Amino acid sequence: MEEKDSYRTIEEPTPGILYKDKKSKFFGYAFPISSENEVKPIIESLRKEYHTANHVCYAWQLGVTPTTYRANDDGEPNNSAGMPIYGQIQSFDVTNILIAVVRIFGGTKLGVGGLIQAYRTAAKMALENSSITKKRIESYFQLDFDYPEMDKVMRAIKQKNITITSQKMELKCSISISVRKSEAPQTQRFFEEMQRVTIQKEN
Repeated sequence: MEEKDSYRTIEEPTPGILYKDKKSKFFGYAFPISSENEVKPIIESLRKEYHTANHVCYAWQLGVTPTTYRANDDGEPNNSAGMPIYGQIQSFDVTNILIAVVRIFGGTKLGVGGLIQAYRTAAKMALENSSITKKRIESYFQLDFDYPEMDKVMRAIKQKNITITSQKMELKCSISISVRKSEAPQTQRFFEEMQRVTIQKEN
């Protein structure tokens, strides 16, 4: 299986978008996240904002290969809220994202089928309302060499269109570079074959 070297995500949080069903209100939100620790404060702030809300259900996904995800029904019947929301994250093929749906009960029960439909629709509307961007997955390396090798190394970097993230030019030179994840193995081989230059992968 070919490793992905890009992924789809959102840059900005999406303001709440309202879906109504039988007087129940469902507010769908999308948030960019980079770690699981960000989830709880966001959910808590939504609970504060909607202090009359009966449920704040959500799902999130992080990473590319592999991904981690969670779906939370927040007291709704099992799998009637979190999983339909997560299904939309999969359907839109996005990651590093949290989708939350706030429900204010309108007095009429929707039944499990109705809930699944409502949470799915609110999540879908939040995603449709957000600006999805594609991001590259980068691999990072450090090149170390003596000053006389500088021209040769810089020529290679330019020729291969490699991004320099930092550099230290003294008698002993050190350059940090980033390349697309899919191009990492051949980049590493290329510099390993270069005399008097060492390359090591940064995390």
